[in-house]
Amino acid sequence: MATPQKIDRRIFLRGGAGLAALGGLGALTGCGLVGGNQAAAAGGTEDKTIKLIVTETAVFQEPTKLALKNLEASGWQVEVKYVQDIIQPNQVVAKGEFDANFFQHLAYLTQFNEDNGLDNEMAFYQFSSPSGIYSKRYTSLKDLPDGARIALPVDPANNGRALVLLAKAGLLEVDLSKSVVHTSQKDITANPHKFTFVEVDQQSLGKLIQDVDAGFLFGVYAAESGLTPDKALAFETVEEAAPYTCGLAGKPGFKDTEKGKALREAFCTDEIKAWYDSYAKGAVSAAWDRDPVEDLKKLQES
Repeated sequence: MATPQKIDRRIFLRGGAGLAALGGLGALTGCGLVGGNQAAAAGGTEDKTIKLIVTETAVFQEPTKLALKNLEASGWQVEVKYVQDIIQPNQVVAKGEFDANFFQHLAYLTQFNEDNGLDNEMAFYQFSSPSGIYSKRYTSLKDLPDGARIALPVDPANNGRALVLLAKAGLLEVDLSKSVVHTSQKDITANPHKFTFVEVDQQSLGKLIQDVDAGFLFGVYAAESGLTPDKALAFETVEEAAPYTCGLAGKPGFKDTEKGKALREAFCTDEIKAWYDSYAKGAVSAAWDRDPVEDLKKLQES
Protein backbone atom coordinates (compact mmCIF):
# COMPACT_ATOMS: atom_id res chain seq x y z
CA MET A 1 0.00 0.00 0.00
CA ALA A 2 1.29 3.43 -0.88
CA THR A 3 2.31 5.81 1.86
CA PRO A 4 -0.64 8.12 2.68
CA GLN A 5 -0.23 11.54 1.11
CA LYS A 6 0.40 14.53 3.33
CA ILE A 7 -2.82 16.44 3.85
CA ASP A 8 -2.94 20.21 3.46
CA ARG A 9 -5.82 20.69 5.85
CA ARG A 10 -7.63 24.01 5.79
CA ILE A 11 -9.72 25.36 8.62
CA PHE A 12 -13.06 23.59 8.58
CA LEU A 13 -15.38 26.55 8.14
CA ARG A 14 -18.89 25.66 9.10
CA GLY A 15 -20.77 25.66 5.84
CA GLY A 16 -24.37 25.60 4.65
CA ALA A 17 -27.33 24.34 6.58
CA GLY A 18 -30.92 23.95 5.97
CA LEU A 19 -34.29 22.52 6.13
CA ALA A 20 -37.19 24.25 4.79
CA ALA A 21 -40.35 23.52 6.65
CA LEU A 22 -43.31 23.96 4.51
CA GLY A 23 -46.77 22.60 4.47
CA GLY A 24 -49.54 23.07 2.00
CA LEU A 25 -51.77 21.79 -0.71
CA GLY A 26 -49.73 22.20 -3.88
CA ALA A 27 -50.16 20.19 -7.05
CA LEU A 28 -48.37 16.89 -6.55
CA THR A 29 -45.81 15.36 -8.88
CA GLY A 30 -44.76 11.95 -7.63
CA CYS A 31 -44.59 12.68 -3.90
CA GLY A 32 -47.19 10.05 -3.17
CA LEU A 33 -48.92 12.10 -0.46
CA VAL A 34 -52.67 12.14 -0.15
CA GLY A 35 -54.65 13.77 2.62
CA GLY A 36 -51.82 15.85 4.08
CA ASN A 37 -54.20 17.59 6.51
CA GLN A 38 -55.08 14.41 8.37
CA ALA A 39 -53.88 14.50 11.97
CA ALA A 40 -51.00 12.24 12.88
CA ALA A 41 -50.39 10.48 16.13
CA ALA A 42 -47.59 12.92 16.92
CA GLY A 43 -47.57 16.64 16.32
CA GLY A 44 -51.23 17.23 17.20
CA THR A 45 -53.76 19.36 15.34
CA GLU A 46 -53.62 22.60 17.33
CA ASP A 47 -50.00 23.55 16.71
CA LYS A 48 -50.11 25.23 13.30
CA THR A 49 -46.58 26.67 13.39
CA ILE A 50 -43.72 25.00 11.55
CA LYS A 51 -40.15 26.01 12.32
CA LEU A 52 -37.53 25.36 9.65
CA ILE A 53 -33.78 25.86 9.41
CA VAL A 54 -32.49 26.11 5.84
CA THR A 55 -29.13 26.65 4.21
CA GLU A 56 -28.48 30.04 2.65
CA THR A 57 -28.06 28.72 -0.89
CA ALA A 58 -30.41 29.23 -3.85
CA VAL A 59 -31.17 25.54 -4.45
CA PHE A 60 -32.52 25.30 -0.89
CA GLN A 61 -33.90 28.82 -0.42
CA GLU A 62 -35.91 29.22 -3.61
CA PRO A 63 -37.92 25.97 -3.35
CA THR A 64 -38.53 26.83 0.31
CA LYS A 65 -40.00 30.19 -0.66
CA LEU A 66 -42.33 28.50 -3.14
CA ALA A 67 -43.40 25.93 -0.56
CA LEU A 68 -44.06 28.65 2.02
CA LYS A 69 -46.82 30.03 -0.16
CA ASN A 70 -48.54 26.64 -0.17
CA LEU A 71 -48.21 26.25 3.57
CA GLU A 72 -49.52 29.70 4.38
CA ALA A 73 -52.43 29.21 2.00
CA SER A 74 -53.32 26.09 3.98
CA GLY A 75 -53.36 27.93 7.29
CA TRP A 76 -49.83 27.19 8.53
CA GLN A 77 -47.58 29.76 10.12
CA VAL A 78 -43.98 29.13 9.07
CA GLU A 79 -40.83 30.43 10.72
CA VAL A 80 -37.69 29.98 8.62
CA LYS A 81 -34.12 30.62 9.73
CA TYR A 82 -31.46 30.74 7.00
CA VAL A 83 -27.93 29.85 8.08
CA GLN A 84 -24.45 29.12 6.76
CA ASP A 85 -23.64 26.22 9.02
CA ILE A 86 -23.65 22.44 8.57
CA ILE A 87 -23.49 21.59 12.28
CA GLN A 88 -26.25 23.61 13.92
CA PRO A 89 -29.22 22.42 11.78
CA ASN A 90 -29.10 18.81 12.97
CA GLN A 91 -28.43 19.76 16.57
CA VAL A 92 -31.35 22.16 16.90
CA VAL A 93 -33.74 19.70 15.25
CA ALA A 94 -32.64 16.97 17.66
CA LYS A 95 -33.28 19.35 20.57
CA GLY A 96 -36.76 20.15 19.28
CA GLU A 97 -35.98 23.82 18.67
CA PHE A 98 -36.87 23.40 14.98
CA ASP A 99 -39.21 20.92 13.32
CA ALA A 100 -37.05 20.19 10.30
CA ASN A 101 -33.97 21.18 8.38
CA PHE A 102 -33.19 21.37 4.68
CA PHE A 103 -29.49 21.40 3.82
CA GLN A 104 -28.03 17.91 3.65
CA HIS A 105 -27.91 14.60 1.84
CA LEU A 106 -28.52 11.16 3.30
CA ALA A 107 -24.84 10.19 3.62
CA TYR A 108 -24.00 13.33 5.59
CA LEU A 109 -27.02 12.89 7.89
CA THR A 110 -26.10 9.26 8.55
CA GLN A 111 -22.48 10.12 9.36
CA PHE A 112 -23.48 13.09 11.53
CA ASN A 113 -25.89 10.94 13.53
CA GLU A 114 -23.16 8.34 14.09
CA ASP A 115 -20.56 10.91 15.11
CA ASN A 116 -22.86 12.83 17.44
CA GLY A 117 -25.15 10.18 18.91
CA LEU A 118 -28.29 11.55 17.21
CA ASP A 119 -31.16 9.78 15.49
CA ASN A 120 -32.57 12.36 13.08
CA GLU A 121 -34.22 10.88 10.00
CA MET A 122 -34.61 11.92 6.38
CA ALA A 123 -38.32 12.68 6.14
CA PHE A 124 -38.44 12.87 2.35
CA TYR A 125 -36.14 13.67 -0.56
CA GLN A 126 -36.13 16.83 -2.62
CA PHE A 127 -33.40 16.62 -5.23
CA SER A 128 -30.55 14.57 -6.62
CA SER A 129 -27.33 16.45 -7.31
CA PRO A 130 -24.53 14.41 -8.87
CA SER A 131 -21.20 16.16 -8.42
CA GLY A 132 -17.84 16.14 -10.12
CA ILE A 133 -14.27 17.29 -10.52
CA TYR A 134 -13.85 20.77 -11.98
CA SER A 135 -10.93 22.98 -12.92
CA LYS A 136 -10.37 26.59 -13.91
CA ARG A 137 -7.03 25.62 -15.49
CA TYR A 138 -7.58 22.37 -17.38
CA THR A 139 -10.29 20.90 -19.59
CA SER A 140 -9.47 17.20 -19.16
CA LEU A 141 -8.31 14.91 -16.36
CA LYS A 142 -5.51 13.76 -18.65
CA ASP A 143 -4.14 17.30 -18.63
CA LEU A 144 -3.61 17.36 -14.86
CA PRO A 145 0.15 17.55 -14.22
CA ASP A 146 2.11 15.35 -11.86
CA GLY A 147 1.93 16.87 -8.39
CA ALA A 148 -1.39 18.59 -9.11
CA ARG A 149 -3.19 20.00 -6.08
CA ILE A 150 -6.76 18.72 -5.89
CA ALA A 151 -9.34 20.02 -3.40
CA LEU A 152 -11.58 17.54 -1.56
CA PRO A 153 -14.47 18.00 0.88
CA VAL A 154 -13.13 17.59 4.43
CA ASP A 155 -16.18 15.84 5.89
CA PRO A 156 -15.98 12.01 5.94
CA ALA A 157 -19.23 11.43 4.04
CA ASN A 158 -17.94 13.27 0.95
CA ASN A 159 -14.18 12.89 1.22
CA GLY A 160 -13.82 9.89 -1.09
CA ARG A 161 -16.05 10.95 -3.97
CA ALA A 162 -13.28 12.59 -6.03
CA LEU A 163 -10.87 9.77 -5.21
CA VAL A 164 -13.27 7.22 -6.70
CA LEU A 165 -13.73 9.33 -9.85
CA LEU A 166 -9.97 9.62 -10.24
CA ALA A 167 -9.57 5.88 -9.71
CA LYS A 168 -12.20 5.08 -12.35
CA ALA A 169 -10.30 7.37 -14.74
CA GLY A 170 -7.10 5.37 -14.12
CA LEU A 171 -5.20 8.23 -12.46
CA LEU A 172 -5.22 6.82 -8.95
CA GLU A 173 -5.52 3.42 -7.33
CA VAL A 174 -8.04 3.11 -4.53
CA ASP A 175 -9.51 0.19 -2.62
CA LEU A 176 -12.89 0.06 -4.37
CA SER A 177 -14.19 -2.77 -2.19
CA LYS A 178 -15.53 -0.09 0.14
CA SER A 179 -18.56 2.06 -0.50
CA VAL A 180 -17.65 5.55 -1.71
CA VAL A 181 -19.26 6.87 1.47
CA HIS A 182 -16.54 5.18 3.54
CA THR A 183 -13.63 5.90 1.20
CA SER A 184 -10.90 8.34 2.21
CA GLN A 185 -7.23 9.07 1.51
CA LYS A 186 -6.34 6.12 3.74
CA ASP A 187 -7.71 3.88 0.98
CA ILE A 188 -5.30 5.14 -1.70
CA THR A 189 -3.10 2.20 -2.69
CA ALA A 190 -1.09 3.97 -5.41
CA ASN A 191 -0.66 7.60 -6.40
CA PRO A 192 1.55 7.46 -9.52
CA HIS A 193 1.00 11.12 -10.37
CA LYS A 194 1.85 12.29 -6.86
CA PHE A 195 -1.34 14.31 -6.52
CA THR A 196 -1.62 16.40 -3.36
CA PHE A 197 -5.06 16.61 -1.79
CA VAL A 198 -6.28 19.74 -0.03
CA GLU A 199 -9.17 19.14 2.36
CA VAL A 200 -11.57 22.05 2.80
CA ASP A 201 -15.10 22.72 3.98
CA GLN A 202 -17.63 21.86 1.29
CA GLN A 203 -19.01 25.39 0.91
CA SER A 204 -15.51 26.82 0.53
CA LEU A 205 -14.63 24.57 -2.40
CA GLY A 206 -16.09 26.95 -4.96
CA LYS A 207 -13.95 29.82 -3.66
CA LEU A 208 -10.80 27.67 -3.59
CA ILE A 209 -11.16 26.26 -7.12
CA GLN A 210 -9.09 29.09 -8.62
CA ASP A 211 -6.20 28.38 -6.24
CA VAL A 212 -5.83 24.65 -7.02
CA ASP A 213 -5.41 22.61 -10.18
CA ALA A 214 -8.78 20.89 -9.73
CA GLY A 215 -11.40 20.32 -7.10
CA PHE A 216 -14.44 18.24 -6.30
CA LEU A 217 -17.51 20.48 -6.24
CA PHE A 218 -21.10 19.68 -5.37
CA GLY A 219 -23.29 20.41 -8.37
CA VAL A 220 -25.14 23.18 -6.56
CA TYR A 221 -21.97 24.96 -5.44
CA ALA A 222 -20.30 24.50 -8.82
CA ALA A 223 -23.28 26.26 -10.39
CA GLU A 224 -22.77 29.23 -8.09
CA SER A 225 -19.19 29.45 -9.39
CA GLY A 226 -20.38 29.43 -12.98
CA LEU A 227 -19.47 25.76 -13.52
CA THR A 228 -22.19 23.55 -14.98
CA PRO A 229 -22.08 19.73 -15.37
CA ASP A 230 -20.99 19.98 -19.01
CA LYS A 231 -17.77 21.67 -17.85
CA ALA A 232 -16.79 18.93 -15.38
CA LEU A 233 -13.62 16.90 -15.95
CA ALA A 234 -15.40 13.91 -14.40
CA PHE A 235 -19.00 13.63 -13.23
CA GLU A 236 -21.00 11.13 -11.16
CA THR A 237 -24.02 9.32 -12.55
CA VAL A 238 -27.34 9.74 -10.74
CA GLU A 239 -27.02 6.21 -9.34
CA GLU A 240 -23.45 6.80 -8.15
CA ALA A 241 -24.71 9.89 -6.36
CA ALA A 242 -27.70 8.12 -4.76
CA PRO A 243 -26.31 8.31 -1.18
CA TYR A 244 -26.00 12.06 -1.71
CA THR A 245 -29.65 12.81 -2.44
CA CYS A 246 -30.80 15.88 -0.50
CA GLY A 247 -34.00 16.29 1.47
CA LEU A 248 -35.75 17.48 4.60
CA ALA A 249 -34.90 15.83 7.90
CA GLY A 250 -36.55 15.75 11.31
CA LYS A 251 -36.72 13.74 14.49
CA PRO A 252 -37.75 10.05 14.30
CA GLY A 253 -41.33 9.72 13.10
CA PHE A 254 -41.60 13.34 11.97
CA LYS A 255 -42.51 12.39 8.41
CA ASP A 256 -45.77 10.82 9.63
CA THR A 257 -46.90 13.83 11.68
CA GLU A 258 -49.32 16.43 10.39
CA LYS A 259 -46.43 18.89 9.99
CA GLY A 260 -44.30 16.36 8.15
CA LYS A 261 -47.07 15.53 5.74
CA ALA A 262 -47.86 19.21 5.17
CA LEU A 263 -44.21 19.92 4.37
CA ARG A 264 -43.97 17.07 1.91
CA GLU A 265 -47.13 18.14 0.15
CA ALA A 266 -45.96 21.75 -0.05
CA PHE A 267 -42.51 20.85 -1.39
CA CYS A 268 -43.54 18.23 -3.94
CA THR A 269 -45.33 20.36 -6.50
CA ASP A 270 -45.16 20.85 -10.24
CA GLU A 271 -43.90 24.39 -9.66
CA ILE A 272 -40.96 23.26 -7.55
CA LYS A 273 -40.10 20.42 -9.93
CA ALA A 274 -39.99 22.96 -12.77
CA TRP A 275 -37.66 25.14 -10.70
CA TYR A 276 -35.24 22.25 -10.17
CA ASP A 277 -35.38 21.33 -13.85
CA SER A 278 -34.45 24.87 -14.84
CA TYR A 279 -31.60 25.30 -12.37
CA ALA A 280 -28.01 25.48 -13.67
CA LYS A 281 -28.34 23.36 -16.80
CA GLY A 282 -29.24 20.11 -15.12
CA ALA A 283 -27.24 20.45 -11.89
CA VAL A 284 -30.18 19.03 -9.92
CA SER A 285 -33.35 17.05 -10.53
CA ALA A 286 -36.35 16.20 -8.37
CA ALA A 287 -35.86 12.91 -6.51
CA TRP A 288 -39.29 12.26 -5.06
CA ASP A 289 -39.43 8.75 -6.51
CA ARG A 290 -36.54 7.60 -4.28
CA ASP A 291 -37.21 6.13 -0.83
CA PRO A 292 -34.85 7.36 1.94
CA VAL A 293 -35.62 4.28 4.04
CA GLU A 294 -34.50 1.89 1.30
CA ASP A 295 -31.45 3.99 0.51
CA LEU A 296 -30.50 4.06 4.20
CA LYS A 297 -30.64 0.25 4.33
CA LYS A 298 -28.29 0.03 1.34
CA LEU A 299 -25.99 2.59 2.92
CA GLN A 300 -25.81 0.70 6.18
CA GLU A 301 -25.11 -2.57 4.38
CA SER A 302 -22.29 -1.09 2.29
